[in-house]
Amino acid sequence: SVLAGVCLAATLAMFATGLSDLRQMLATKSVENIQFLPFLTTDANNLSWLGYGCLKGDGTVITVNAIGATLQTLYILVYLYYSPAKRPVLLQVLVLLAVVVTGYGYFTNLVDTGMRLTHLGLFCSVFTITMYLSPLADLAKVIRSKSTRCLSFPLTVTTLVASSSWTLYGLQLHDPYITVPNVPGIVTSLVRFWLFRRYRPEQDKPY
Repeated sequence: SVLAGVCLAATLAMFATGLSDLRQMLATKSVENIQFLPFLTTDANNLSWLGYGCLKGDGTVITVNAIGATLQTLYILVYLYYSPAKRPVLLQVLVLLAVVVTGYGYFTNLVDTGMRLTHLGLFCSVFTITMYLSPLADLAKVIRSKSTRCLSFPLTVTTLVASSSWTLYGLQLHDPYITVPNVPGIVTSLVRFWLFRRYRPEQDKPY
């Protein structure tokens, strides 16, 4: 459907904002000023939703999250290659793999077949809500410093469009596990737009 196409395009645009970090790492051969945790948590989120899409048989969810997981894995590998402290980065990757393997074992062996989709959907929803709410610390930082320098305007736009389209997609399918976790994405994006309007770039001050 058209809505599925919008979800696909908007989410891929949101993932593509990470390409600027990838270009910076390749150009400078350094990971300075680039955070690793967002790559890792987004990859875990994509893998979780990929499992949900496969279990439900939803081609849109499968396609989006397969591409997202591939991109995030690429970012992780490049970060690991250029990171001067490889041991802590590698340890975090191994923890992610352990969580994924443990989760797969739990859902396939300990959860009844009829309840797997419900349990996995609930897990994915909580994980996504946590991801959308995690930047609230940055928003508080913006208010204290009166500067939006630490916020990405393209990411804010793509997040709003992606969250809105996925909310509508979930409503269309009557799937609360898709609808509910994307509402915080809309709210936090609108808050960011207000901050961009409140603290315009010309008013930016160094932290």
